[in-house]
Amino acid sequence: MSFAIPFDLTTIEAEEGAPAPDRIISGNPRFRTWNLDEREGGLYAGIWEATPGKWQIVYDEWEYFSILEGYSIVTEEGGAAIHLKPGDRLILTPGFKGTWEVIETTRKDYVIRL
Repeated sequence: MSFAIPFDLTTIEAEEGAPAPDRIISGNPRFRTWNLDEREGGLYAGIWEATPGKWQIVYDEWEYFSILEGYSIVTEEGGAAIHLKPGDRLILTPGFKGTWEVIETTRKDYVIRL
């Protein structure tokens, strides 16, 4: 059993994506995701990148992430805006609803638990 999983993004193909069209508020955000590890029971880890735009988010899962590059603003419905820059970390929990706005192309590493 391996307890360390080294990775090199240049050897992993990114999955391309975007928010669902009915969730986009502004811009034309595009995603790239490098899935680095996936475990039984719904545990995922990887790197995610998004280009500028704003869209609605709804979380059914638990996610911890750390911003590696860029600048984004996450705002919970009825809550204050959270400005995210490199080095910032956040946990979003099931039931979170709000918006994600990418001001400068943003890259984060993440761990998601379904």
